[in-house]
Amino acid sequence: MDDARLNELDRARTAAEVAVPALDVAHVSHAYGARRALDDVSFQVPQGSFTALLGPNGAGKSTLFSLITRLFDVRAGEIRILGRSLSEAPGEALRRLGVVFQARTLDLDLSIRQNLSYHAALHGLSRGEAKRRTAEILEGSDLFDRLGEKARHLSGGQLRRVEIVRAFMHGPRLILLDEPTVGLDIGSRAEIVAEVRRLVRQEGVSVLWATHLIDEIEEGDRVVVLHKGRVLAEGSVPEIVARQDAVSIRDAFASLTGLLREPHPEALP
Repeated sequence: MDDARLNELDRARTAAEVAVPALDVAHVSHAYGARRALDDVSFQVPQGSFTALLGPNGAGKSTLFSLITRLFDVRAGEIRILGRSLSEAPGEALRRLGVVFQARTLDLDLSIRQNLSYHAALHGLSRGEAKRRTAEILEGSDLFDRLGEKARHLSGGQLRRVEIVRAFMHGPRLILLDEPTVGLDIGSRAEIVAEVRRLVRQEGVSVLWATHLIDEIEEGDRVVVLHKGRVLAEGSVPEIVARQDAVSIRDAFASLTGLLREPHPEALP
C-alpha cells in the first residue's frame, strides 16, 4: 500500500475517533423508590467541548454524575465514555475519566504534592511521572510554589483548584465537575472557571460542568438544560436562545422551565 493511501486511512481513522462523543448518555432513567430522579435523559458531550449541565438544585445533576462515575449502577439506558460502555467495559471507560465531586475530598493532613502524587499512583503513574505532570499542569501557577504546604492551610478556592489539578493528573479525556464553585465567593468562582478553561485549552480535554449559576456559562459553550430529571434543551448558547426566541441564555432558561429569576442575577432557583 502506497504512502498516500496510508495517509488517507490515517486521516479517516482520526476523523472517526474525533466523531465519537466524549460522553454519550442515551435514554437513562433512575429512581429512588417511587421518586423518579432522571427520566429518559439523553445528550452528548462532543470531544473538545466545554459543556454546561445547567439546572436548579434538585434537577438530577448529582444523580447523573453518580451514574457516570458508577457510584450507582445504570439500570435503564446506556452511558458511553469515548465509545466505551460503562456497563460492558467499565474499566476502560473510567480510565478516561477525571472527576471533581461537589464535596471536598482532599486529605487535609497531606501536602498538595502528596495529595497529587497519591492520586497519580492510584492511576499507575510513577513518582517521576507524577512530578512531571504536576509541573506541566501547575506551571506558572501560585500553587506551584506551595506544593509542600499541607492542604489545611489553603483557602476554599485553593483547595478546589488542587482538586481540579488532581482530576487532570492521569491525563483523562473527559472531566466531570459537579457544582465545583459551590460555597465560594465571586472572586474565587471566577478563578476556578478560568483555571478549568485554561486547562481545557492546554490539555485538549472535554468537560461536563454541572452548575446552577448562569454567569459561569460563556457564549461559545454547549449547554444541556436539565429540569426535574428531564433534558429540556441541548445545543450551543446561541442555538438555545434562538429556539426560545429569547434575548439571553437566562431568558431561555426561564422560558423552558417557567422558573422565576432569583434576586441575585448570577443564580438560578
